[in-house]
Amino acid sequence: MKRSTERFLTTHTGSLPRPEDLIRIMYAKEEGVPVDPAALAARVRSAVEEVVAKQAAAGVDIVNDGEMSKPSYATYIKDRLAGFGGTGNTFVYQDLVDFPNLAKRVFGDPGRSRRKTPACNAPISVRDPGAARVDADNLKAASARVKAEETFMSAASPGVIGLFFRNDHYPSQEAYLMAIAEAMRHEYETVANAGILLQIDCPDLGMGRHIQYADLSLAEFRKKAQLHVEALNYATANIPVERLRMHLCWGNYEGPHHCDVPLADVIDIVFSARPMAIQFEAANPRHAHEWKVFETVKLPEGKVLIPGVIESKSNFIEHPELIAQRIGRYAKLVGRENVMAGSDCGYGTWVGQAAVDPDVVWAKMAALAEGARIASKEFWKR
Repeated sequence: MKRSTERFLTTHTGSLPRPEDLIRIMYAKEEGVPVDPAALAARVRSAVEEVVAKQAAAGVDIVNDGEMSKPSYATYIKDRLAGFGGTGNTFVYQDLVDFPNLAKRVFGDPGRSRRKTPACNAPISVRDPGAARVDADNLKAASARVKAEETFMSAASPGVIGLFFRNDHYPSQEAYLMAIAEAMRHEYETVANAGILLQIDCPDLGMGRHIQYADLSLAEFRKKAQLHVEALNYATANIPVERLRMHLCWGNYEGPHHCDVPLADVIDIVFSARPMAIQFEAANPRHAHEWKVFETVKLPEGKVLIPGVIESKSNFIEHPELIAQRIGRYAKLVGRENVMAGSDCGYGTWVGQAAVDPDVVWAKMAALAEGARIASKEFWKR
C-alpha cells in the first residue's frame, strides 16, 4: 500500500454509479429474468473500463472497479457461496422506528427494495471460485489504460454477511461467522494475489449496533464486534497487513442516524483488526465531529487513516477548501504520512441507488482531488 510521502493521496469507498443499461440487466437477473451470461459479462467488463477512466479523469489516485459486477457490496455473496437458500431476511433500523414515513422512503429505494438476502440453511462453501478472478482481471485490464497510483477491490466482511443473511443452519453465531470466514478466504486471497489492495467492508462494526444488535447493551455489542474482528483476522491471515484496508460504516442511507454507536466506543476494536488502513465516515453530519477522538486516541504504529472528506448521500459538492480543512485536521493529529483522503461511503451501494446524481458524483470526486492538492501545499511545502 502506497503511503503519502509528498502529498495526500485520494481514494474512495468502493461502489460508483452504474450505467443505466447495466442497471436494467442486473435488475432482470435479480428478479429471475433469463439474462445472457456472455452479454452481461461483456457489459460489466466495458463498464469497468468506463468507471476506471472516470476516476482517473477526476484525479482519484487509488481506483477500483466501482463494484460493477455486484448487485450490492454485501448481497453479491449469495451468487458466489453455496448454503444460502433459505427465506429472505427482514431488518429493523432502530433510528427509523420513530420516523415511519422516512422508513418507507428509505426501504422504498429501487435498489434496496430489490435486494435478496436469503438465510443460510446449509453448509457454506465456495460455489463460484472464478468470479473474483474475473473481477480482478477486469480491473487490471482497465487500470493498465490509465495513470493510477494503485488499485483496490472491496469484499464483504464475515460480519456484514452474517448481518444481512440470517443463520438458520449453524449451532451458534460464532460457528456461523467462522464458516463464512473460511469460505471468504478464497475471494480475499484471490484479490490480494492479483496484486490488488483488498478492502474489507465492515458496516457490522458500526451499523450492526442499531440493526443486528440493537437489543444488546454496549458492552454486549462490543463482545460481538470483537468476535466479528476475530473472524476477519482469521479470514485474512495469509494476506500481508499492508495489502489490506477496511471500511467502517454506520449505514449508507439518508436517515436520522441518532442511534449510531460513537466512533470512540468501537475504535479500539477496529484497531485490533489486521488491515493497515482504516476508512471511515467523517464528513456526514452525524460523524463529522469525531476527528476529536484522535486528540486522545493514539493511532497504532503502522496504521493509516482514510477519513471520508466528501459525503455520500448529498448532492452538495463540497468546497475544496473545506475538504482541505478536513484532511488537515487529521494530518495534524496523526501525522501527514498517515492520512489519505476518501469518501464517506459508496455512490452505488445497491444497483439502482441514486441518492447522488451520477454527474455530481464525478464533480465531488474532482473536488476531493482539488482539496487534497490544497492540503498538500500546506503540509508538504515546496
